[in-house]
Amino acid sequence: MDIDTALEQLPKVELHCHVEGTMRPQTVVELARKHGVTLPTQDVTRLYSYSNLDTFLEVFWLVQALLRDRDDWARLAHESVVDGAAHGLAYRETFFTPARHLDMGQDLGDIVAGLADGLAAGEAETGARVLLVADIDRAYGPAAGLRMVERLVELRTAGAPGTERVLGVGLDSTELGVDPTTFAEAFAVAGRAGLRRTSHQGEETPPTHIAAGVDVLGCERIDHGLSILDDPELTKRLAQERVPLTVCPNSNIRIANRVQRLEDHPFRRMREAGLLATLNTDDPALTDLDLGYEYRSVRAAYGYTWEDMVEIALDGVEATWLDEDDRRALSARIRNAAASLAPTTF
Repeated sequence: MDIDTALEQLPKVELHCHVEGTMRPQTVVELARKHGVTLPTQDVTRLYSYSNLDTFLEVFWLVQALLRDRDDWARLAHESVVDGAAHGLAYRETFFTPARHLDMGQDLGDIVAGLADGLAAGEAETGARVLLVADIDRAYGPAAGLRMVERLVELRTAGAPGTERVLGVGLDSTELGVDPTTFAEAFAVAGRAGLRRTSHQGEETPPTHIAAGVDVLGCERIDHGLSILDDPELTKRLAQERVPLTVCPNSNIRIANRVQRLEDHPFRRMREAGLLATLNTDDPALTDLDLGYEYRSVRAAYGYTWEDMVEIALDGVEATWLDEDDRRALSARIRNAAASLAPTTF
């Protein structure tokens, strides 16, 4: 077996993937037809080109606008699991960002229940496992974020369907011009309720935003975190504390255009600095990516060995919010598969 085939089949963990960003192009067309939405073009692949994060978000918001009922969320979630598992996905903690939908009158309980329905169907079909992270949308402001978290806690306390899948909360959308510390109250409420915490920081902002995510918001993970190497002391601290960074190298090229070539992306330097930098796709359908490609391209760009890539997969397990027994089981699954898949040609 060659190394690319082995990497495609290797069981993998993903901790930075937005479920809305997994929507198939054909699903965009069909949901638009269902809801009477006129698309800018029926050739949806023409929508998926971006000059920066903000122009990407315009397309992301269009996709979000097509999710209008529980069945839409269930279809999206089911397809996301099936498509991920086709490229070795074994476990994912996936983001969903409901602010736009809540603002239009959808109920958070229906959204979560729909996602849970679809995830359960996808899990039954593939054997993968997927849990949820409810993201606050920066663009809607701290008050909306607090309302979302309070409603989520209320639903979890009541044992509402699907809420057992929601492990934590995050913070996404545009970083520029937004002070992350203004969301501290929402994150405090989440923490008191036992929800885990992460946030998108440092994709387009300086290391001070990463530090604020950890020190003010109480985040146990940081999503992207690209600017961290600009602060050697913060880099050393997060490396020592094993604070995971969920990095999306190809997405950073195709969406944010931070670098032009994968070889110039800081992922390798992050890992060389001792950071727990994991490998993820971000918005795979909207950027024509998948987890197998992510692993293959990163290996080729940095000259990583098979053993290096298996270590990256295992680091993904360490960065999860699973309990210790589930982490051990998932690590064993990856190690056993790695032993049987070990490539004979490079």
